[in-house]
Amino acid sequence: MPDGSKPAAIKVFTDIREVPAADWDACAGPDNPFLCHAFLSALEESGSATAKTGWLPQHVVVEDAAGTVIGCAPAYLKSHSFGEYVFDHGWADAYERAGGRYYPKIQVAVPFTPVPGPRLLVRPGCDRNQVTEILIRALEQLAVERGASSVHVTFPTRSDCERLCDAGWLQRIGQQYHWENRGYQSFDAFLADLSSRKRKAIRKERREVQESGIRLKVLTGSEIEPRHWDAFFRFYRNTSDRKWGHPYLTRRFFDLLGERLADRIALVMAERDGHPVAGALNLIGTDTLYGRNWGADEEVRYLHFEACYYQAIEFAIARGLRRVEAGAQGQHKIQRGYLPVRTYSAHLIRDPALERAVREFLEHETRMVECEIAALAEESPFRKADGE
Repeated sequence: MPDGSKPAAIKVFTDIREVPAADWDACAGPDNPFLCHAFLSALEESGSATAKTGWLPQHVVVEDAAGTVIGCAPAYLKSHSFGEYVFDHGWADAYERAGGRYYPKIQVAVPFTPVPGPRLLVRPGCDRNQVTEILIRALEQLAVERGASSVHVTFPTRSDCERLCDAGWLQRIGQQYHWENRGYQSFDAFLADLSSRKRKAIRKERREVQESGIRLKVLTGSEIEPRHWDAFFRFYRNTSDRKWGHPYLTRRFFDLLGERLADRIALVMAERDGHPVAGALNLIGTDTLYGRNWGADEEVRYLHFEACYYQAIEFAIARGLRRVEAGAQGQHKIQRGYLPVRTYSAHLIRDPALERAVREFLEHETRMVECEIAALAEESPFRKADGE
C-alpha cells in the first residue's frame, strides 16, 4: 500500500467476474497470460473450472482503505487432486487411511495449467512485503473457515515460494523443460549451437515430417477461425482420452479464449492436403512462449516434435522471445534443446502429524529431484567448450 495503511477488507469471491478485470489485471501484470482475468474467467464461464468439476473458485482479494484492489490470489476449493500437475494423491491416501479427511483442500493455481508464475499478486506501487503477508494469512484463515486440510500453492515463482516458506509452509521442488533464446537470429543459428550429432538428428526429423506431406502453419489473432478450434478440440480430446480418460477443458473454453486472447495465442496447425490432422496450442507472454496442449488425428513420425518444439522455437526467435516453456515430463525434450529447470510449490498442512510425515517425505524427494536435475543437465545437446 502506498501509504502503509492497513487494508480495509479481505474478500473471497466465488466468481472471478465479481472482481473488476482492470483491478485483477493491475495486480497480475502483463507478463503471464494465464494469470489475466480473461483467461481465468474463460475457465469458469466455460464450465471447465467450477464447483461441478471440483474447482470451486475462492479468489482472495485485498482492498485498501479506499476500496482499491491491492492484492489477489487465484484460489479454489478442491474435492480431488486432478488437473494440478503437482501430485499429492499419496498424501491424501495415507491421511485418509489413517482416519483423516484430506478433502476439501485449497489450491492456489491456474487450473489445468502447469505454468510457473506469480501466485501472490500485488498491485505495483504497493508495499509488496506487506500485501504478500496479508494474502498468506488470508489463505491460512480461508483454510480454517472452509474446513480444508491444507493449502497448496503450485508453480509459484521462487520469490513467492520463499515468502510462503518463511511463513512456515513446506517447499516442494519439481522440474520442467525450458528452451532459452541465446540471441539467435534463426533456427539454423540455434542448431549451430548444438553438437553435430544432435544437429543432424533434428534436421533429419524435420525433413521426414516435410516429406510425409504434412504442412505446418502458426496462426494468431484473426487468423484463428472457429473451424480451427473445432479441429483443435478434436485433437485435444484424442490426447485427453488417452492420458486422463476425460478432457478438463470444454469446447466453449476455446471459443472464449479465441474471443478474448486471440493476439496472445500461437496455434500450430498441421495439415495434410489442406485437412488439419494435428495441432499445438501456445500462449504468448511478454518474453516467453508457453506450450500448453497438443493432439493429433493420426500418427506421423516426429510430428509431435515439429509441432510442439521446433515450431515453438522458430516462433520465439521470430518474435524475439527469451524462452519457450514446454512443461514437465519427456526426457526427449533435452535432445531438442529444452533443458531441465526447477519448479516450486508451497504447502500448508494443518494437521501436525500429517505435516511431519509430508516434511520427511519432501526432504527425501528433494534430494532425489536435485540429483535428477543435475544428471539430466549432463545430457545437454549443446556443444562443449572443445566444440562438440
